[in-house]
Amino acid sequence: MSALREWLRPQASLTGTPPAFDTDRLPASPVTLFEEWIHQAAAAGVAEPHAATLATVAADGIPDARTLIVKDVDDRGWAFASTRSSAKGGQLAAQPAAALAFWWQPVMRAVRVRGPVCEASADDTAADLAARSEAARRDVAEGDWALWRIEATRVEFWQGSLDRRHTRVVYERAGASWRHALLGDAG
Repeated sequence: MSALREWLRPQASLTGTPPAFDTDRLPASPVTLFEEWIHQAAAAGVAEPHAATLATVAADGIPDARTLIVKDVDDRGWAFASTRSSAKGGQLAAQPAAALAFWWQPVMRAVRVRGPVCEASADDTAADLAARSEAARRDVAEGDWALWRIEATRVEFWQGSLDRRHTRVVYERAGASWRHALLGDAG
């Protein structure tokens, strides 16, 4: 057994205090539940609750992940931005699909989002770029900035439990609406 494995095994996991979660009163849209959860995470002191890990697929078919800041969430999708010339920009141009993962440890909650990605309108992209600091805008070549949205087809809400009876709610797109199900934990 490696020294790292010996060290990793006894490390604490699932520390935190989950808020009450009434699965009998789920909203029709995952956006509504996401808004509730991100506000609860912020109120509980989660640093940067709008930070998430974005996964895309590289040209060689291998997943690629990085942490970024989510700019907005609404019925159009989960928005994030970067330069088109970045690795993620190239990957999204070639394979316009992605997944996001939020982890809010103090409240023992995670949210996973996945679906196709579309580039936002030129106006929305310009507004996002204009909201950045002047110094940050100077670092972007003209026409290189893009705002993208994951048009979610699946959103999973996971709440940990110290007894390992975790709660999972999955929303899946059903035409213009959503259906949701309470699932047992898959581990």
